[in-house]
Amino acid sequence: MLGLKATMSIIDNSGALVAECVNVLKTKTGHGMARIGDEIVVVVKRARPNPLSGPGSSSSASAPKVRKGDVRRAVVVRTKYPTRRPDGRYVRFDDNAAVLVNNKKEMIGNRIGGVVAAELRARGWGKIVSLAPKVV
Repeated sequence: MLGLKATMSIIDNSGALVAECVNVLKTKTGHGMARIGDEIVVVVKRARPNPLSGPGSSSSASAPKVRKGDVRRAVVVRTKYPTRRPDGRYVRFDDNAAVLVNNKKEMIGNRIGGVVAAELRARGWGKIVSLAPKVV
């Protein structure tokens, strides 16, 4: 579970590296904590530096899509807090991580660089699971 002010790493190639949770959207419980698969609002705290963007430079496909200070939506894909599976096992990760999405629930980046939880598929984020290199 993630609370407000929780920091997490961003594991897609959108340009953001670290973000801070500022709001949890549409939780079924009223405790305001985010679990794996929940949509949250984040502020980008660290981002990849933007290459020289001037009038003479051409925009490349690998240029970062977000900058430091941007307010974006994200989906939680890993949490340090243990998650219980239907067979009774618990799964927890070493860090909190998220993937940035837009208002239409489409991913901003087109690659994922890390492990994601299998619970995402049941929560309706099959696109994230299909792009991930490893699902646990």
